[in-house]
This record gives sequence, C-alpha cells and structure tokens, in this order.
Amino acid sequence: MKIASINVNGIRDAVDRGFLDWLAQQDADVVCVQNIKAKSFELGDHILYPEGYEGYFLDAEEDGFSGVALYCRKIPKAIMYGLGFPQCDHEGRFLQADYDRFSIATFLMPDGSDQKAKQAFMEQYQEYLTKMSRKRREYIICGTWHIAHKTIDLANWSDNQLTSGFRPEERAWMDQVLGPTGFIDTFREINRDAGEYTWWPKLDQDVPRERQEGWRIDYQLVGPNFRRHVVDAWIDYDATFSEFAPLIVEYDLAL
Repeated sequence: MKIASINVNGIRDAVDRGFLDWLAQQDADVVCVQNIKAKSFELGDHILYPEGYEGYFLDAEEDGFSGVALYCRKIPKAIMYGLGFPQCDHEGRFLQADYDRFSIATFLMPDGSDQKAKQAFMEQYQEYLTKMSRKRREYIICGTWHIAHKTIDLANWSDNQLTSGFRPEERAWMDQVLGPTGFIDTFREINRDAGEYTWWPKLDQDVPRERQEGWRIDYQLVGPNFRRHVVDAWIDYDATFSEFAPLIVEYDLAL
C-alpha cells in the first residue's frame, strides 16, 4: 500500500503546475491533500474525480483558506468529516477514510500566524489523539503539522528557536505525540538523515531543493503496532507544483 501526502497550497494553482499529471504517475492507493484553498463546488470534475480515484473534500468556511481532501482508489467504508470542535471543522482541517483494518486521515495544523489559535488547536487535538491511541483501530495520520520536531528537521535551527513551527512549546507537544501518546514518525523509521525537508519558505524553483534551507513539517504518523508495516518512506523533491514536497510512505498492507 502506497500513501502520499501533499500540501498543494491552493489546488487550482497546483493543477495548473502539474499536480494531476503527478497524481496519475504515482500509482498511490490514497493521496492525502492539504490546503485546498477553494470550495469543492467550485472545482471541475477533473479535480474532484481524477481518473482512477474517488475524491472526498472538507472545505473551510472562509473563502480561499485551508481545506483538505482525500483521493482514494478503493472506496472507503465510511468518511469522517472533522473532529467535532469548531476550530477544526469550520476551518476544514481533518478528513478521515475508514477501511476494514485501519483509517487514513488527511490533516492540516494551523500555521501559527496566530500563535494563540494554534496553541488552542493543539490542546484540543491532543485530546483526540489520546483517544485515538486507546482504540483498537489503527490510524495513519498524514499531513502538514507545521512543526519541525528536531534540530535535524530544519536548516538554520539555531536562528529559528522562537519562530512558529520550532518554538519550545510546539516541539514539546510533538514530544508528547511521538512519546507518551504513542504515535510513530514513519519517515524517521526509515531515514535518520539531516537535510530532509518538505517545505521551503523561500523556495527558489531555479535552485535544487536539496541546496535550499527548508523545514520538515509534514508527517505520516502511525500507532506502535504499525511500525513493523513501514517498508519505505521518501520525499519527492522532483514535484514542483507547490513550495511543499510530497511525503510518500509504503506499507506492507493492502486496503
């Protein structure tokens, strides 16, 4: 099973830059998309239902803001829209597909432009993650968490310790999620190297991404029982339709 996660930062612009061509080449079972920045009723069928996929969307109430989507090759048994608290649901930040053995979610954390709002979201989201970790069902949570967990997860970390996305309280929150709460960072199960990034705040498309200062703020998290199913994980640096790069993980499971 192959799952891809990508923050398109505006799906219509991403489509203009080749997103659907990239999608057609992936042969992914599920593609988790964040930051749609459009109402789904405004989008054409070629975006809502790309060949081979069923599309599911959760829009933000505000125009041109947030929103998440799932592209699924196999129709899920159920779709869960939101998490039940207004900051998440009204801003279109969580969408979950349920299959027989596990669930796959696409998730978008607030970016921290309003740090108090981000902190409030993290507190409410932590409650939900704790409940998820206690269930017998397994979860794969994919998306932009807007937090670089360790110093190896961003360039020039020493100058960014008070920057949203690397503040001490945010990193401590990730310590909790990836510690006592019990979730696993699938990418770090495979790759422990520094210099692996998924977002470039000052991306220069004329310079290879590997040579630019970036942040790793996108994750696919799973419960501890899924650790053994992670086969491979990588960042697709060649996908250039967003200042984010897709994070792709392969699991030795079938939908």
